Amino acid sequence: MKERRRATSWVAVVAAVPLLAIAACTSSQDKKDAAPPAPPPQLAISPAADAKNLPISTEVGLTVTGGKVSEVKLTDDKGGQVAGALRPDGSSWMPDKALKNKQRYTAQVTATNDAGKSVTQTTSFTTMDKPAKEVFSTLYLQDKRTYGVAMPVTVDFDPGVPKERRADVQRRLIVNTNPPQRGAWHWTEDGQQVFYRAPDFWKPGTTISVRAALAGVPMGKEGFGDEDRTATAKIGNKVTLDIDNDTKQMSVFKDDKLVRKIPVSLGKPSTPTSSGKMVIMEKHEQTVFDTTGSADPYVVTVQDAQRLTWGGEFIHSAPWSEGDQGSTNVSHGCTNVSAADAAFLMRTTKVGDLVTVRGTEVQLEDGNGWTAWNMDWNEYVKGSALPVPEDLKPAPVPPAAAGVPAAPPASNPAPAPSNPGG
Repeated sequence: MKERRRATSWVAVVAAVPLLAIAACTSSQDKKDAAPPAPPPQLAISPAADAKNLPISTEVGLTVTGGKVSEVKLTDDKGGQVAGALRPDGSSWMPDKALKNKQRYTAQVTATNDAGKSVTQTTSFTTMDKPAKEVFSTLYLQDKRTYGVAMPVTVDFDPGVPKERRADVQRRLIVNTNPPQRGAWHWTEDGQQVFYRAPDFWKPGTTISVRAALAGVPMGKEGFGDEDRTATAKIGNKVTLDIDNDTKQMSVFKDDKLVRKIPVSLGKPSTPTSSGKMVIMEKHEQTVFDTTGSADPYVVTVQDAQRLTWGGEFIHSAPWSEGDQGSTNVSHGCTNVSAADAAFLMRTTKVGDLVTVRGTEVQLEDGNGWTAWNMDWNEYVKGSALPVPEDLKPAPVPPAAAGVPAAPPASNPAPAPSNPGG
């Protein structure tokens, strides 16, 4: 019995030795392969501490390495929190509304990495007093309205924005669509208008939400932006008008189907109608055309008028020219139609519907109205003050077209909504 106990005890000791050796080996390897702990993110924010006289359009600038911004708090000098959100590219945090003048704000930003380590930085700044000079802006999109498929989001500036300030202004113009249709901005040469559209017409039923966050935005020597504006609108069914000077006929299409042919009289040779792609800008059941002081003065009240250009070209009822409609041009540049046809068009069209005029003596000038469609996409995106996303950039120019000189750009008349038609 004693020998049996000894054997059992010996086996137990021998079996324990390899286990100790394995345990020791594993512990050493784990220590060797263990990764060093991740450092906290690196974070830099702006404005600089105690910066003063900043515009009320100021955003909290963000630069993060090794992590992401997890929280931004902006408070006023009474501790009230300012609502806002990160820009999609993460470059800054933008308040939902313009800040207040002569107010001290404190920004607290936290960045966190995947390991859960975080860093927080704080800065305070003071906004400027209300500026003495402001640039007046207009957003041509009204809340809860329905527009045509060619409706460009249009913002007008008086005076125009200089080229060196347009990129900063454009960053403050925000458009969202549902369903999504990405687009681009295009500035007229004089900086008085900027348009936003997609490569193709908006899809019927699309919702467009716009924020022109322009209050306090520096716009050069003429001053600062006047105020923020927002609007959410709908896109209705597709309606287009095609006017052919050769036939003196207007073709009316609804959802790409021809629904009516209308005889027209366009501008006479001394006051020709512009050829090009225009957009209906205004609709008036009655308005007055007054050219007092011009070389051809007249005052006339017209019915069912739809504006196409700032220069005063309209489609309108002209019972006095019904004998010429379909055969002879006698107007002062407008598209004359009968009273019955003008009433039909008022019932059928919307602001934002496309109107194409062909075959007249002069071409539509860039900026004379909402001319966003009067150029192809390749030309249109050249008017952006910011880089255009890769998938929206112009297509390469075919070798056969290389070296062909482009037509010189047209001049840009200043918008003048009060201009009469004829």
